[in-house]
Amino acid sequence: MAPAHAVTPHVVLLPSPGAGHVAPAAQLAARLAMHHGCTATIVTYTNLSTARNSSALASLPTGVTATALPEVSLDDLPADAHIVTRIVTVVRRSLPHLRELLLSLLGSSSLAGVTAFLTDMLCPAALAVAAELGIPRYVFFTSNLLCLTNAALHPRARQDHHLRDRANPVYPLIVELGLDYLLADGFLVNTFDAMEHDTLVAFKELSDKGVYPPAYAVGPLVRSPSGEAENDTCIRWLDEQPDGSVMYVCFGTGGTLSVAQTAELAAGLEASGQRFLWVVRFPSDKDVSASYFGTNNRGDDDDPTSYLPEGFVERTKGAGLAVPLWAPQVEVLNHRAVGGFVTHCGWNSTLEAASAGVPTLAWPLFAEQKMNAVMLSSERVGLAALRVRPDDDRGVVTREEVASAVRELMAGKKGAAARKKARELRAAAAVASAPGGPQQQALDAVVGEWKGRG
Repeated sequence: MAPAHAVTPHVVLLPSPGAGHVAPAAQLAARLAMHHGCTATIVTYTNLSTARNSSALASLPTGVTATALPEVSLDDLPADAHIVTRIVTVVRRSLPHLRELLLSLLGSSSLAGVTAFLTDMLCPAALAVAAELGIPRYVFFTSNLLCLTNAALHPRARQDHHLRDRANPVYPLIVELGLDYLLADGFLVNTFDAMEHDTLVAFKELSDKGVYPPAYAVGPLVRSPSGEAENDTCIRWLDEQPDGSVMYVCFGTGGTLSVAQTAELAAGLEASGQRFLWVVRFPSDKDVSASYFGTNNRGDDDDPTSYLPEGFVERTKGAGLAVPLWAPQVEVLNHRAVGGFVTHCGWNSTLEAASAGVPTLAWPLFAEQKMNAVMLSSERVGLAALRVRPDDDRGVVTREEVASAVRELMAGKKGAAARKKARELRAAAAVASAPGGPQQQALDAVVGEWKGRG
């Protein structure tokens, strides 16, 4: 059992593999340590780890430490196993190691045991270990509350989820995730009122009736821009561009385009006549999430921009910049020159765009991104000016649609409306994360729960 009368609550966070999950966990741990009188241990997985995971943990504040569970064998998984299959397999096979770690923390004389255990949205199987050890347990949901409600908790919604094919091997894994969530004492969700007001109100009504555990809106968990990026190639190039003139194009840490789609996007950007900054990744004709764990990278000497159409880089020089693999996204989005964002609608990217006040062009690829795109395109949220859709037999968004959509976002009426909405969301995000604001109040409430259980 967790020790009684712990003076300083000690929280253990277990993010799933992937920078998009480790980074917000690090942000949450930092806030708990710096503003809520907690210490925190972030537990990561050695399997499926990338350099981006490590960079998210590079500058943790006092009171936050990180440790990694030992590697487990995945030799029996096929090379093309689905991303969810790989993650869930790692989580399950690591449970004995997690139990051993939690037991050692419970018996530690230098830490206040384990006051609460927060597991990632893709690791709810770990809740059973915390339950066995008598530790208060929560799910840290790095996506939005709508996704939690529709895709995980509501039985009917599981049937209507983006994984509609019940023969898909991932389908039963998604169902099991939803069942495992029911072991949680509550949910910490990376969202805020202006993004999901109606969903938050409806969920609270249900949780007040005991239908679901309570949900705490603890977002937006977005890091602040850093001056360390000022010498980055992207930032130096943006410094030379007019205000609000550049379309930033990036599909997250995992989003991957086919060879044909990469060529159409390049042609569309060129034809649009708009300035652009494009983070280019290696194409894949097999998997739209191929870049997620860096498994789609070719080698140290290879450059994904070499896969762009012949002459593209030279023809667009000055008006456009194509950079390989990565850009300092928070700094880019907050740069005065950026006026739009072609995004896969991953939730971290969405919150970063909202916090920076940058309107988007929705281009969802996998997971809950299509659901997010619908939300962002809604009249109430309105961050996305429009959403691109494949309109040929190859499932490719054509160069004509790319060019038209980019021009509309940067210079059209829909873009102007989305820009106004984006400014409103930026103000709302600042209010949510301000000292004494809704984010701090939500974390005060949940930390109060932990202390009350001590």
